Formats: sequence, C-alpha cells, structure tokens
Amino acid sequence: FLSLHPPLEFQWRKITTSTDSILQNFQSSPGFSLYEFMHWNVNSKFSIGLNSATAALHSAVVAVGVRPGEEVIVPPYTFTSTATCVLMNNSIPVFSDVKNDIFCLDPKKIVKNKSSLSRAIIPVHLFGHPCDMDEIMEFAKENNLKVIEDCAQAPDAEYKGKKVGTIGDCGIFSFQETKNIMTGEGGMLVTNDEDIAKIAQMVRNHGEMIHSVNNKRSYKAEFLGWGYRMTELEAAIGIVQLSKLEELNQRRIELATFLAEKIGAIDGFTHTKYEHVKHTYYVFSLFYDEEKIGIPRDMFCKAMQAEGIPFFGGYVKPLYLSPLYIERNSFAFKHYNGNVIYEKGICPVSESLYEKNLVLTPICRPPATIDDMNDVVNAIRMRPTHKNIMFPGIGVGGYCLTKDPTFSKISSDYLFKISNKFPLTLKSVLINKKMPL
Repeated sequence: FLSLHPPLEFQWRKITTSTDSILQNFQSSPGFSLYEFMHWNVNSKFSIGLNSATAALHSAVVAVGVRPGEEVIVPPYTFTSTATCVLMNNSIPVFSDVKNDIFCLDPKKIVKNKSSLSRAIIPVHLFGHPCDMDEIMEFAKENNLKVIEDCAQAPDAEYKGKKVGTIGDCGIFSFQETKNIMTGEGGMLVTNDEDIAKIAQMVRNHGEMIHSVNNKRSYKAEFLGWGYRMTELEAAIGIVQLSKLEELNQRRIELATFLAEKIGAIDGFTHTKYEHVKHTYYVFSLFYDEEKIGIPRDMFCKAMQAEGIPFFGGYVKPLYLSPLYIERNSFAFKHYNGNVIYEKGICPVSESLYEKNLVLTPICRPPATIDDMNDVVNAIRMRPTHKNIMFPGIGVGGYCLTKDPTFSKISSDYLFKISNKFPLTLKSVLINKKMPL
C-alpha cells in the first residue's frame, strides 16, 4: 500500500540540530526566528508571517482595499478559504469558471463576471500549477483590479521565470501540515507594496501599528484586526523546512514527470503542464475521459484504492453549491446591492471536473520512489474496462472483478475465491461461477 502521507519520522526528521540552535534564541514576543522566516525566498520586499493561509488571505483582502459590499472574483474549484476570506471582510465572492486542462482560473471567462462592484481577483495556482498570469494581470490592469495570488499549494512554483506570489499585488502561502513544506499550521503574505504590507501587519496584530521591538507597545487599535500572528516555534520549524524546499520539490517534480510520461501513453488519461511554468505538484492531477476508459471515474478510483493506491475523484464540490452561498448564510449579503448568482450551471467546467473528469493522487512526494510510480502505471494499464467489468460485491475494496464480459450481475450467494488461472488486473476477488444474462 502507498501511504497517503509520509511516515512521521520522514515528516519531522527535517527538524534537526539547526532547529535546536534557533530555539535557543526563542522569545515570547515576535523575535529573531519569525523575522528571519519572513524573509523567505520569493524575492519580495515584504513578507508577513501569519498563523494560517486563511488568515493571510483575509489580511490580503483587507490590505488591498476591498470594502464591505464590494466584489472579488474567485474560482469555485479551490479550497473554501479562497472565497470565505472575502466573506470575512463582508465582501462578496463572485465565482468564475476554470480551465479544463490545468484547472486554474480561465482568463477568458473573467470578463463576464466583472461588474461595477468588482475590486479584486484571487487566482489560485491549483495543485502547484501556475495560472495564466499574463492574461489575468492584463485584465486587472485594464479594469483597475487588485490581484491576490493564492499560492497555498504552489510554494516555489514559477510562471515564465517569475516566482508565484510576486506577480500580483500580493501573494499568500500555506504551511499547513499537508503542504510541500509545513510548520504544522502557518501562512505567509508577500508583497512589494509597502502600504499593503503595513496594513496586513496591522490586521495580523489586532489593528495595532507595528513598532520596533525596542518601542513600548501602544495597544491602540486603528481599525478592526485579529490575532493572526505566527508563533516563534512555527517560524523556527519553517526556517529549517525552507532550507529543504528546493530538494523536496525537486523530488516531487521527478516523480510526477515520470508518472506523467508513462500515463500520457495510456488513452483516456491526460496530465497537462505548460512548458513555461514550474509545477511544484502539491498533488498530481489527471483529466479522466470516461468514454475512452470505459468505466465511471469513481469506480476506477475505488478499484485503485483497493490496490492500496490513493486515487480520488472530484476534489471539492464547486463552492457556490454549498449552503453558505445557496442560502446566503453570511452577514455580508445583508447589505449587498449587486447581482451575484449562486446556482448549479454557472461554472460548467468546474462541475464536470467534480462530477466525472478529475482524478487526483498525492503519491508524487517523498518518500515515494520511481518503483512506486511504476506500480501505479501498471495498475492503471490493467484497469477494468468494458471487457473487465467491476461489480459491487464482497471483494477487496467492496468490488469484485470478472474476466467474462457476459457477467452483468452477481449474487452474494455465489462462492468467491482467489483464482490463479487468470492474470489479476487488480488484487480483487474473481467470481468462480457464471451467471446467465
């Protein structure tokens, strides 16, 4: 079985004696390690450490000047925080559809979602693949919109040689425990705009001005802020993790490149990576063509899971289909005068990806090996098709496999046993007795 997450020993062995030396300088208030971690490797002038990427997104929406009742264009195919950070500011997320190859915001579809209330766009570099930033930035400039890059899944990814997070007005990163590097929890906002940096720092610190550590704290709140500070302990872990980011990403890239090449030769599966980007593979994604493959996507994923290979379908349901939006269960809507629509059908590509076309696997990461990737490819090549029909049953993973296409149904009364007479396409139980149509 391929583990969904690396063993704890692997995850935490990066916290070595170098971390111990950092912790010797531990302070009860923001100090050495926090400030060092904030100067991380995206070549931005300002970096603000926060206690989560959600906090970083919320701070960014405030800092770029979006006001209550105004709109922010976001993709619906992303983690919930990309949209809820807008509601947290009493502003309104407007959902714009994604592309069906890289699953990121489609610049061509943003146009119809702009209104007189639009103030910003949040492109998400989903799964580690950068968005089409040239087109997005051009549209934003023409329409006087701010751009907040959501890089939560794409640390150190690049678009045409530029680090993601440095192309828009600001960018955010996540260090939650599943990410390419992690501090347990944590986030970062980066920007080259001093005003955005100052406001984000104040949002992080209860609306208070940030002074030198030598100055006495005023406890004077200039506006509504929150306790979004990153701890010294998280920053200490982050410093060590950051020193390993390039190495860890390179291993992901090597595994994913191998897997993409092999799977690309199998009809019905498509993995897309644009030539002008550096993809950092938070997860490995595939477009699944049910007509060519011959079985529904969810059945295919269950068969792979029965093999111990973590393949999953759909990612998230388009966010606008959640009760939060359908029922408008947020205070932000009470004083909103726009015409935003939340209903099925507004983003058909996202809905199709969720329902039948997207397959994800998190296996392209350490400590997985090329041998593991070969196992995955072999399992896909031997997938069940219309000639190898999968049925609900009592086999491994709740399914059984028959080599005989005449079997259209099975009964739990029949005897199942492992058979060595046929080459197993999956480690599933073969039916031992035929049932007529």
